Amino acid sequence: MTASPGGLKMVIMVKVLVIDDSRVMTLYLRRVLEPHYVIEEWLPPSAMEIGAHILESAPDVVLTDYQMPGCSGATVARMVMKARPGLPVIVITANRDEDVAATLRKFQVAEILHKPVAAETLLAALERALGHV
Repeated sequence: MTASPGGLKMVIMVKVLVIDDSRVMTLYLRRVLEPHYVIEEWLPPSAMEIGAHILESAPDVVLTDYQMPGCSGATVARMVMKARPGLPVIVITANRDEDVAATLRKFQVAEILHKPVAAETLLAALERALGHV
């Protein structure tokens, strides 16, 4: 919250771009996150469109699945890094392979969360990625 003219308080909402091909997962993420954040759901038609969408959408953080048809979480992270260096990316995955984790770290992923993700774990990861903790 910040003070605005006239002593009124203005709430600044943080925008989370959710990239996931699973409707069940996006519904879960929306249920957990909507009380705290503005949510935009988007599934890139191709990896080449990620950078332009990031610039147009202007999210504060990207939350993406790792395994999706046509585009992995590593690709999302790489394209975000090119379009907006420093924009936090959180990847949710069922994959516990250390090579996958190393690749994600190479693309400066802020957090790697393993499924199933508890609501408290997800919210804490977002707060850390956004620098609120």
